[in-house]
Amino acid sequence: MHKLLVNHCTLDFTLIPDGPILIKSGRQGADPTKPDMEFVETYYQGKRSIYLPGSSLKGAIRAHAERIVRTVGKEKFDSTNPNVPWANNPLKDEHDYLYFKDKDNHKKPLPPPDIYKKSCLTDQMFGNTLIASRIRIEDAYPVNVQQVKVEERNGVAIDRVFGSVAVGPFDYQVCTSGEFHTKIHLKNFTLAQLGLIGLVLRDLHEGWFGLGFAKSRGLGTVRVKYNSAVIQYPGCEVRDKQIYSFASQQPLCSYTDILGAGEFLTDNEYGFPKPDRQNDTPVGAKPMELGFGVQQTWTNEEQVKDLFRRTVQSWSQLLRGGTAA
Repeated sequence: MHKLLVNHCTLDFTLIPDGPILIKSGRQGADPTKPDMEFVETYYQGKRSIYLPGSSLKGAIRAHAERIVRTVGKEKFDSTNPNVPWANNPLKDEHDYLYFKDKDNHKKPLPPPDIYKKSCLTDQMFGNTLIASRIRIEDAYPVNVQQVKVEERNGVAIDRVFGSVAVGPFDYQVCTSGEFHTKIHLKNFTLAQLGLIGLVLRDLHEGWFGLGFAKSRGLGTVRVKYNSAVIQYPGCEVRDKQIYSFASQQPLCSYTDILGAGEFLTDNEYGFPKPDRQNDTPVGAKPMELGFGVQQTWTNEEQVKDLFRRTVQSWSQLLRGGTAA
């Protein structure tokens, strides 16, 4: 699956605090003038600035994607209905179903296509101990460092039995305003998988889950502003308003259609769904930079939302039709 690159999507968006947020640095510094819990920092635009690590964003996005899949699908694989999407608990799953015993009774992993097909839907997207992730999330840096506001707050931990102070008082940093720019990259994706990412970002915007520390105490809510989205097909070209694979005489689709990975695979040993397309988008394909490959670009928030609405239809078809993701 990682030996080919048939499609690639880049989602460009901005995260805006909708209240205080804190992603802790993980250690307490030696400076006694600083708060007990510091925001992660880095050098950016010539000065020290807070930022939102891509690893923290990916963890929150994956956890909510698993929550969605378990809600509409299952928590474990169902052999009576194997096409129902499911999401495991990656912290407790030992992935025994991805191994076999050889003639010497040694434990060995299955062939890569079987590993992919037997992995749960979220492992297929975000990876596990045997398959690499197909989603990459960049660190979110401030759009304008001058607009980022950080303040200190005080808190205590209350004893649940006696109602008195158990820990504290302690102080911590929070970010209350600013804009943080980041991107999500998804390669060799199905349209249903892209639709699932759209649902996760929708729920993040609406406050269904948050980022960082003390989410249950009101911290971590953000708003999501879409800037653009780009879908690229590096092995294709546009001729007469049709998308063709290179050296092919038969068109794959109209230049306004969007295609999942299964549309490009002939042997399809990984079990990608086919057909996997949405027709007649308002965005037409154009040549990529250097004139090799084609891409479609959604340039504003409303267009990106339209892209997600279309791919969520593929996600709905997956749930209703029971086809592989």
